[in-house]
Amino acid sequence: MRLDAGHQKLSHKPFGTFTFPPEFALRHTSPQMDVAPFRIHIDRQALAAFCRARGIRKLSLFGSVLREDFDPVRSDVDVLAEFEPDAHPGLKFFGYGDELGALLGRKVDFNTPGWLNRHLRDQVLREAVPVYEQT
Repeated sequence: MRLDAGHQKLSHKPFGTFTFPPEFALRHTSPQMDVAPFRIHIDRQALAAFCRARGIRKLSLFGSVLREDFDPVRSDVDVLAEFEPDAHPGLKFFGYGDELGALLGRKVDFNTPGWLNRHLRDQVLREAVPVYEQT
């Protein structure tokens, strides 16, 4: 893989290798962002409203959206949500993936740390990249 000057190469198994461009931090501060390493568009204001309305304190992406093998046509987006301690979504939780999928324009696999496979949980938590975090 070719790395341009200033790119940082990260390699973790089993999820592969990906690079973050130097302007990545700037993209996290704009209201609308194209998340370059993920190759998806995120409307940060809509995402923040989604998270606040559901008591989500942190929303991160993980999995193929972080890797070069992400297929913009066929790949889903793996999402990790951490809720406020007093948030109790109940059965509404099971619709959050579809709601977020409508916002992102693609299928979403919506997870919490507790729902992750116990054999992969630590790896996912290390590699997950936050796209929303309550301040």
